[in-house]
Amino acid sequence: MTKFVAFLCGLLFSAGLIVGGMSNPQKILGFLDITGNWDPSLLIIMGAGLTVSVIGYQLTRRRQQSVLACPLNIPTNKVIDKPLVLGSVLFGFGWGLAGICPGPGLVLAGAGFYQGILFVLAMIVGWLLVGFFRKA
Repeated sequence: MTKFVAFLCGLLFSAGLIVGGMSNPQKILGFLDITGNWDPSLLIIMGAGLTVSVIGYQLTRRRQQSVLACPLNIPTNKVIDKPLVLGSVLFGFGWGLAGICPGPGLVLAGAGFYQGILFVLAMIVGWLLVGFFRKA
């Protein structure tokens, strides 16, 4: 049952990305182009997502288990360190250059778009490199 609910949540999230335009790299790049032809419509999508996230976090943070009796692992680390800053900068550059972030990248790859497939492959290579450098 847990896997089925997780699948439905992923399906709903993917549908939201598609309907909201978050899986369209050109729309993302238009949103990030604040000095040119700026498209502010994604502010509504991001604001709605943030609102739902804040409400969900507030309802969840006092619980020990999810509704489906799975353990909740809410992060407690509040340290801003070098890996966090470097990862955030790399994420921002990648998002700005490609107009794709991990969620929409997976949606695009699953739909067979070469941009999404290339993005996901690059993401996997990045994970492997991070793992390699952390072990070294």
